[in-house]
Amino acid sequence: MTTPPVPPPGCPAHGSGQRIPLDTPEFAANPHAYYRYMHQLGPTAPVTIAPGVEATLVTDYSAALELLQDPTTFRKDSRRWRALNEGLIRADSPVLPLLSYRPNCMFTDGAEHVRLRQAITESLARVSNSRLSRIVNQAAQFLINQFSARGSADLLRDYAQQLPLYVFNELFGCPAEIGDRVLFGISGMFDGVNAEQASQVLLEAVGELVALKRAHPGEDITSYLMQHPAQLTDEELAHTLVLLLGAGGEPEGNLIGNAFYTMLTVEEYARNGQFDKALDDTLWRNAPMANYAPHYPVADTDVAGDKVRAGELLLVSFGAANTALADQGADTRGHLAWSAGPHACPSKEPARLIALTGLEALFNALPDVELAVPANSLAWRPGPFNRALASLPVRFGAVTPRPAPAPEPSERHRDQAHPPVAPAPVAPQAPGAGKPGRWSSFMRWLTGQ
Repeated sequence: MTTPPVPPPGCPAHGSGQRIPLDTPEFAANPHAYYRYMHQLGPTAPVTIAPGVEATLVTDYSAALELLQDPTTFRKDSRRWRALNEGLIRADSPVLPLLSYRPNCMFTDGAEHVRLRQAITESLARVSNSRLSRIVNQAAQFLINQFSARGSADLLRDYAQQLPLYVFNELFGCPAEIGDRVLFGISGMFDGVNAEQASQVLLEAVGELVALKRAHPGEDITSYLMQHPAQLTDEELAHTLVLLLGAGGEPEGNLIGNAFYTMLTVEEYARNGQFDKALDDTLWRNAPMANYAPHYPVADTDVAGDKVRAGELLLVSFGAANTALADQGADTRGHLAWSAGPHACPSKEPARLIALTGLEALFNALPDVELAVPANSLAWRPGPFNRALASLPVRFGAVTPRPAPAPEPSERHRDQAHPPVAPAPVAPQAPGAGKPGRWSSFMRWLTGQ
């Protein structure tokens, strides 16, 4: 006789037959217990990702891989989302900014997707690894300087979350008066608090960046996208920048934070400087985007035998799929943390290089860094999509801040090369024009002003 699966303790679906909520503190605290429970239900599980927002979560590795590699049956254009079209999703739902259609490669299919994606991959390819490493190390040193003399820090807030935002602003040629609002918009959109407002701030900021680069192109990814034969419109450029800056912000920051957690809780990784191994371990067991990759069936069909309806929101649980293989002792890079198929992450290699360089820079500067609290006392942020710590307090021997590296000529005269751009009106929570933000501070430090 087979024993029926039992939901983890504290699960609101316990004994009720209800959908499993992914946006609760209980799920965030122990998602792997939920994944093991969901695996017993079959290749998919019924979930909610926000109040009133239902989805089907694909949890089986083979089923997830098959879905991701079948763009004919499962489409990415969220204008197919039946519940949204039927008015069942609240306009202020915190998940809408990450699910609503945008004219970029994430939400398009077929030839349009190929055109938009090719513009991204070929523009990113113009940035050399040496240039990227230099930018990461500069941003890392600036951030480390802010807390190294204290002997303690929250590695998530003070370093991991900020590092990729500084790097991507630099890569995209973002001047200070726009960059401060880009940082604000990305952080707010992923936090889910006033997400729609934050999304609008971000879109306005990148719109200004597009206008600036049309008039004054440079050696940056924004300009490379404009010069690409795909001939992106200003709207496509803006939403492509939202995609790249968004993916290069919150998920990358969580990857770095989760990798620090791995380094600090697996003694051999820190002792032997095994950054690559720690990063792979993190991508297997604590992938920063744990449940995402929204897809919509073009017709009623099935996922590994489980029936799904046309226009139903399907999400792929990279966390659940990876957990199943990791529990079996998989030790390759066959995880799905970067997704798979035609919509696999187009910036996988740069993202990996940023994370590894950021890890090495911190441990080189603060070799005795250690957790300041027991690992089992750390809290994880609730959220249906992400796997992210709430904080990562550490301690170390205090170190005198290092001076800024000498900037290259193109960096030294960046602000003089671009005329001022009047900030667009934004809500009071956004950085004000008269108050320097984090990006402005970094640029002053980098240029010795």
